Amino acid sequence: MNLSQKLEVVILRANQFEGTIPRQLFNLPYLFHLDLALNKLSGSIPECVYNLTDMVTFEEEELPAGTTIELFTKGQDYMYRVSPKRRTIDLSANSLSGEVPLELFRLVQLQTLNLSHNNLIGTIPKVIGGMKNMESLDLSNNKFCGEIPQSMSVLTFLGFLNLSCNNLNGKIPTGTQLQRINASSYIGNPKLCGAPLNNCTMKEENPKTATPSTKNEDDDSIKESLYLGMGVGFAVGFWGICGSLFLIRKWKHAYFRFVDRVRDKIYVTLIVKLNRFKRN
Repeated sequence: MNLSQKLEVVILRANQFEGTIPRQLFNLPYLFHLDLALNKLSGSIPECVYNLTDMVTFEEEELPAGTTIELFTKGQDYMYRVSPKRRTIDLSANSLSGEVPLELFRLVQLQTLNLSHNNLIGTIPKVIGGMKNMESLDLSNNKFCGEIPQSMSVLTFLGFLNLSCNNLNGKIPTGTQLQRINASSYIGNPKLCGAPLNNCTMKEENPKTATPSTKNEDDDSIKESLYLGMGVGFAVGFWGICGSLFLIRKWKHAYFRFVDRVRDKIYVTLIVKLNRFKRN
């Protein structure tokens, strides 16, 4: 396929094209609008996506704003409006497979990305948070897995998002835009939860407070056991000695004799000291 390096718009949607996506389409530095949707394309997305220079560094196009392109399909004419200020890639409704090249998520000037209704696999990379100009993102009806990266919460211009019918799991990251998106954009991911789905069944535990709480409970349990042991030990010792004194006659008589001797000794000592005091 020989293509002019100055191509800015490629629209081949709604045909019967088969086979893989030609690598040449991702080597067009001035391309800002690529539409291959509704075909029968298969295979993986070419890894040379980063060569779409105009989707990385923004430059004003010579096309007038709101340019209208006339297309002819299935015996009917229809109009297709293209804006030179809007960077778009639409590969939806094909049979593409494999993982999405990381370079595709580094096209920071891209505003519309539609990869829906394919057989794409893998996780959504964290670098997607760098696509600060993203306004419309559709990854629905694929086989993406893993968690939604927290970095997506910083996509402040995101007005449309559809991640439905994948294998995503975990909690939806907290972010103004992600919570404003309609819940239908997340359905079809049985293990995905959080607002706006509000179907989290697992109790969340704060890692900063979970361990100290358990430690405090253990400390209280140890203290209670210690006090209980001391109480039981004192009671056993007291009643062991006193019980022996009252129940064993020989010990009882010896105890009372000892008490009497001590009492007499104390009494005699006090009397002697008292007499000495009076003489002085």
